[in-house]
Amino acid sequence: MLLAILGLYAHTGTLDLTVLHSITIDANVQRVLWVCFAVALAVKTPVVPVHVWLPRAHADAPLAGSMVLAGTVLKLATYGVLRVLLPIMPDACDYYGPLVQAVGIISLVYSSLATMRQGDVKSLVAYSSVAHMAVVVLGLWSNTLIGLTGAIYLSLAHGFVSPALFMLVGGVLYDRYHTRSIRYYRGLAQLMPVWSCMMFIAVLANMGTPLTMNWVGEFMALAGVYQHTPIVGALASLGIVFSACYSVWLFGRMNAGAYGSHLSYTVDLTRREFAVLLPLLSLTLLLGVVPSVVLDDLNTAVTGLLYQVHA
Repeated sequence: MLLAILGLYAHTGTLDLTVLHSITIDANVQRVLWVCFAVALAVKTPVVPVHVWLPRAHADAPLAGSMVLAGTVLKLATYGVLRVLLPIMPDACDYYGPLVQAVGIISLVYSSLATMRQGDVKSLVAYSSVAHMAVVVLGLWSNTLIGLTGAIYLSLAHGFVSPALFMLVGGVLYDRYHTRSIRYYRGLAQLMPVWSCMMFIAVLANMGTPLTMNWVGEFMALAGVYQHTPIVGALASLGIVFSACYSVWLFGRMNAGAYGSHLSYTVDLTRREFAVLLPLLSLTLLLGVVPSVVLDDLNTAVTGLLYQVHA
């Protein structure tokens, strides 16, 4: 990315984004610079095959690190696409669009299948993040108003739900039982009902259930992809089925059934833990019911972006 920024300055003589948005760069130069930016942003997103750092980072990071990484750091790639690639290099974005769509579909399917095979609960949430960010990538390259808006909204929703999941499984449970193995837990709803209710809401949001932010963003992103390329939109819809599979399995495995005899007695959510989770899940539900609070402002900005892309 640094080399691409230096090349952009050498070609245009400025790094002012406002000026760059009004400059028409040669198509061949755009394609070279686009590749450099795209490789860097692909790692940050992340997409397959440069995603392997994310599950390991989440598994080894402390709780605060996982929450910051999921809530903010993964959104920087989306910001880079919206601020640099789409407005400054529209010809290159159109040229490489089919490649991005192919990578997005591969990332979505592969990461969803990998999620189902995880035994570490933090790794499971991390791989699900890769799947959701793949939908964001597809929406960003749909070049439609609804697709771009949905991608931004889904990215925002992921910033609420994913930290909540990490707090629930990597914070609350790990502090009490000191293990992240999914097979260790069973029947937690009997001993920790408040935690189970919070987990239920987070799981529903993570799988894109209606009346949650994730559903609004995912539906709009997939609708935009379908408008742009129906075949890609149909394939991307597989993510809905996959997310339901691993989300329902995770909740059922940890909460349903008889309470495990090997699990020691523990307390439910503390006030501090409840205070952390309540804003995240409340905003997920509130903005899922009333998305116009955010979407009204997004539509104006995205419309201008689409005009620059089509130009």
